[in-house]
Amino acid sequence: MRIAIGSDHAGFKLKEALKRDLMDKGYEVIDFGTDSEQPSDYPDVAHPVALAVGEGKVPRGVLICGNGVGMSIVANKVPGVRAALCGDTYTARTSREHNDANVLCLGARATGTELARDIMSVWISTDFSGAERHRRRLHKVQQVEE
Repeated sequence: MRIAIGSDHAGFKLKEALKRDLMDKGYEVIDFGTDSEQPSDYPDVAHPVALAVGEGKVPRGVLICGNGVGMSIVANKVPGVRAALCGDTYTARTSREHNDANVLCLGARATGTELARDIMSVWISTDFSGAERHRRRLHKVQQVEE
């Protein structure tokens, strides 16, 4: 699987750690930046990652900023993107099972590295359940986008 990843300066160190984890597991990772801890603006990274997911160039993306909120706000502006800010493994699992979330947002300053690794691992390995009630709700989300 190909996965897009990106962060602002606050999420840079966590992005690098998660990127290594993904590559070690055999994923092809497309890094949209940033490439340092120099101050940067989260929309400059969130938007291209979300576009890559929304346009179907990659099936999933991971975005990291200080608290994850900015990245999730920007990503959810792009049609076809269902970005989920996850701070625990339960939310990560259910965001995939129930909402078919295709972008994971993390807050580097709010979530430690080990917990972020656990969250990402659960999120990456969980599939959409496909239950009728969840498909019906996603269809309604798509209608809102239109």
